[in-house]
Amino acid sequence: MLRLLVCGRLGPVWMWKALLLFVAIGFAGQLLGVIFNKSSVQPAARSIFSSPDAQGPSLGSCQPHMHMMFLKTHKTASSTVLNMLYRFGEERDLRFALPLGYQLGYPLPFNAHRVKGYRGPRAVEFNIMGNHMRFNKPEVEKVMPADTFYFSIVRDPVALAESSFAYYKEVAPAFRKAKGLGDFADDPRKYYDPRLRNNHYARNLLWFDFGMDHNANFSVALAQRGTAMIRRAFKLILVSEYFDQSMILLRHALCWPLDAVVSFSLNARQQKPSSVGGIGGSWVGKAAAAAGVGGRVGRLQAKSVPNLPLTEDQREKLRQWNALDWYLYKAFNKTFWEEIEKFGHAQMEQEVALLRTRRDDLARVCLRDGGKPVEAQRIRDRNIRPFQSGLVKILGYELHPGLDNATRTACLRMIRPEIQYKDVLDFKQFPRVAAAPAPAQAGQQGGVAAGGSFLRADSSRTAERAMG
Repeated sequence: MLRLLVCGRLGPVWMWKALLLFVAIGFAGQLLGVIFNKSSVQPAARSIFSSPDAQGPSLGSCQPHMHMMFLKTHKTASSTVLNMLYRFGEERDLRFALPLGYQLGYPLPFNAHRVKGYRGPRAVEFNIMGNHMRFNKPEVEKVMPADTFYFSIVRDPVALAESSFAYYKEVAPAFRKAKGLGDFADDPRKYYDPRLRNNHYARNLLWFDFGMDHNANFSVALAQRGTAMIRRAFKLILVSEYFDQSMILLRHALCWPLDAVVSFSLNARQQKPSSVGGIGGSWVGKAAAAAGVGGRVGRLQAKSVPNLPLTEDQREKLRQWNALDWYLYKAFNKTFWEEIEKFGHAQMEQEVALLRTRRDDLARVCLRDGGKPVEAQRIRDRNIRPFQSGLVKILGYELHPGLDNATRTACLRMIRPEIQYKDVLDFKQFPRVAAAPAPAQAGQQGGVAAGGSFLRADSSRTAERAMG
């Protein structure tokens, strides 16, 4: 070959040198292209729910609680807490102590046989119980394991009365007769008959939900005994007015990741804009003063001025009318802030800030309309429209379109209303071949829920027509 090249029989030497050079450049280009392509390949986009921020600050070596009993009190942000329990359990395939309908026999005292699938004391292991009930611990203990973590939530009885009046105006005879809450507050006994069904919504509703006699005459001794009973039964009592701080305490008590206690407010009623009341300073100063912690004395403050007009005299009358609830609330508000003293105010402020930042991040990813709740009729997906009850509109959320499947599933869990979520879990836990549903009547909660279950018109939701 060399002789041929030298002799020039296969062409000039320079031509062959040039050809070899081009071949070498082309090979080098291909090799470099492969290298650069490999380095430029980006990992698949990860859901925000799998980011490191989802875990939150380290909780050390503790193990997450898997047995929880939440006493879902009325009008205390308890639907939002129940949503957290639903999400946590669904993500981990835990077993729920679900009601036969939508409530565990409420307003009758709880009986273990009201749990779907119950076959005798501890014959089946249940992980989570949280639907509405009137607390009856001996019966609960037949259902839940011995190591169950019991917790609940309370609210200022004046704010609770405002919400209860709006929500149960047509349910409780005492409220139905009154022109307004102020009219009721001026003379409750004019409207209240303890013998009439559903009037428990109109007096000492917390006391009733905890399983005690809400019509008993107030005495300090009685109030102390009831409060002591609750302390023995429950390991943690949250305070609705300080929801975010409550979630931090709950997270540490249950050893849960941060995302497990991040939430969007559910079952909230539409309210007119109102100015925020209260004394100046940080939330720590306001709340600690309210609880009398560290020698600071102040009045218990609500988060905002309610939209149902009440004079201060009427508010005081409501405290007297709900004296057992008022005593209970003050006692557990004080305990709550003692727990925060132990936890540390600086650490609490840091973790509350992280919680709120995380909520904002998830709202931007998940929700339309800037994350603001919207009226039910504006929600395009009928399966996530909240159930409507009372004289006010119950708000819900819409998801951003175009979410990937994993993100959409996680976002949907955070906004799915309580009734629909219960149906989804019921269908998963008790699979059945469901016949095609009849067309939903106007005003009914009808349709097929995500996950395949059929939604039913809810009559037991507020005990209006299904008390028997």
